[in-house]
Amino acid sequence: MRYHVWSIGCQMNTADARRMSEELAHYGGEACERVDDADVVVLYSCVVREAAQNKVHNELEQIRQIKRGRPSMRVALAGCMVEDDRSELARRYGFIDRFLSPKIDLPLGDQVADFLDLDERYRLDPEDGERIHGISQPVTISQGCNRRCTYCIIPFRRGDERSRSPREITREVEQLAARGTKEVVLLGQIVDRYGRDIGTTLGQLCADVSEVQSLERIRFLTSYPLDFDRDLMKAVASLPKVCEDVNLPIQAGDDGVLRRMARGYGVESYERLVEEMRSVIPDLGLSTDIIVGFCGETEAQFENTLALLERVRFDVVHVAMYSPRPGTASARLWEDDVPSEEKKRRIHEVERIQARISAEINEALVGTRQQMLVEGTRKGKWYGRTRHNKLLFFESEEPLAGQLVDVDVTRASTWSLQGQLSSLP
Repeated sequence: MRYHVWSIGCQMNTADARRMSEELAHYGGEACERVDDADVVVLYSCVVREAAQNKVHNELEQIRQIKRGRPSMRVALAGCMVEDDRSELARRYGFIDRFLSPKIDLPLGDQVADFLDLDERYRLDPEDGERIHGISQPVTISQGCNRRCTYCIIPFRRGDERSRSPREITREVEQLAARGTKEVVLLGQIVDRYGRDIGTTLGQLCADVSEVQSLERIRFLTSYPLDFDRDLMKAVASLPKVCEDVNLPIQAGDDGVLRRMARGYGVESYERLVEEMRSVIPDLGLSTDIIVGFCGETEAQFENTLALLERVRFDVVHVAMYSPRPGTASARLWEDDVPSEEKKRRIHEVERIQARISAEINEALVGTRQQMLVEGTRKGKWYGRTRHNKLLFFESEEPLAGQLVDVDVTRASTWSLQGQLSSLP
């Protein structure tokens, strides 16, 4: 059995796709790069942005043509495109054999066995079969979201919050570490809320995962301004393996827009939180997410977002144009009234200002020594990331993949750093 697993969108899809690949391998499968060569195809879909959803539809149309010539191919669609009511998907793509909902919490092995019409007798010993290697790997720790931001489709596709048990997560991290993983990224729709339904916290989970001996680093995504409390700040500051790297989406720098988004906080409270985080967590690397062109966003409101960028000075800003998602409150209640060309102008303006800020922040690192985890090579240089998530390149003839090394920063640009190796592990 040859299998091909394809994913798009968030790191949670990447984590789920990796786990699916491992389960297929445990049933004797062999991974293949080309969908044309596969006996089993699993697609992890995304509907957060229209562009991502269109790419999934394009991929499905290609698979339709392949399956016409190879009707024995088994196809599963997973991820956020899989709604509770799948009748429209089933009508449009009648060749799909199984829909795997992100709301279902059955063990993944059970879903795979059901999909392939196999049972436990066919499953290889966990120590056998193919393994997916990666120096840094995402690990899903919770699913779903209890908040209802007006633009977001995720709660309707992934359901309410459900946390995995700390023991199950730690066991997965131990297995990854045994195969060479040095860094894990703990994932949740609102990762800070992990454990509230099972009597624990994200800070405690970070402490538990820190006990995995060969693991070097821990990161987590994505945080929410109302849920990032001081206890979590202290955990980041005090646990040596937890990186000083936080993604804290603001989405807009105007209180009126934030109210329409139903974010639950204002600009002033967000900035107070950032100030507290920077006082508790030394050398914090802070990124954020911004949506431009939300329903009714005026030029003055957009200018407030630009002013926020200047005040807070994020290391990285992920910016996207608003696109209405069917079923969300914003699509139902308001017109998508900011023209596409204006959205593009606003996104370019955010990118222009942030490029300057990022370059200035990075330039201040020239002359410093940074610890980095070496992930691989690109254009003849080793690359990896610092603790606060800066991309760093250096030259060396030594085999350093997966190693923690110290690098002296010699040059900086908007998106990366260049340096010289200071010490070997």
